[in-house]
Amino acid sequence: MVEGKPPTIRLSYEVEGQPKEKTGPLKKGKGKKLLLHICCGPCSTYTITRLREEGFSVTGFWYNPNVHPFSEHERRRECIEEYAGCVALPMIWWPRYEMVEFLRRVLGHEAKGDRCSIDYRMRLEKTAEVAAQEGCEAFTTTLLISPHQDQTLIRKIGEELGHKYDLEFYFENFRRGWTQRGRLAKEHNLYRQKYCGCIYSEWEGYKSPQTEGDEPGAKCG
Repeated sequence: MVEGKPPTIRLSYEVEGQPKEKTGPLKKGKGKKLLLHICCGPCSTYTITRLREEGFSVTGFWYNPNVHPFSEHERRRECIEEYAGCVALPMIWWPRYEMVEFLRRVLGHEAKGDRCSIDYRMRLEKTAEVAAQEGCEAFTTTLLISPHQDQTLIRKIGEELGHKYDLEFYFENFRRGWTQRGRLAKEHNLYRQKYCGCIYSEWEGYKSPQTEGDEPGAKCG
């Protein structure tokens, strides 16, 4: 011991401190409630999985007044009802079929692109409205997975409505999961429709030859 210095104890072994907690990548949706607008069963498959991977607490929302005829609307609704049960997804079902309102809004704007913009806004606004009422912090749509939809326009409208309703519009390029969507739809034997949904897309689908490489039943709402 050196005079004037406090005594020192030397240990012959190392004392380990608390192990550092391993942290994974930051989850964008951790702790957030999200309302997911669902256009059809197949498009919901990958999208639900991906949102849950990001930590969101996901609730599905069914509102598709564009889908014509009513029998097609019901077939798609029943498909997602069955799939939601399989993956334990809570659902909110809009109680009315508002095809007449959709046709009123589209009247005079029937060209593809014009009518799609009206359609996107109608469905996304209802989703944002219900999300706000249900205390959600974010909303998004399965339409973002489809290569047949205008992803840029959907994002623009979604972000506008997010600002209006004080919500986050969650955007992700879900198209990277398109192949997985097809695989999961087949695994669960989900109904895969042959046209986007509205009467105009049905008519255009019948009058135009199928695009080379398209899979029958692969188009979405």
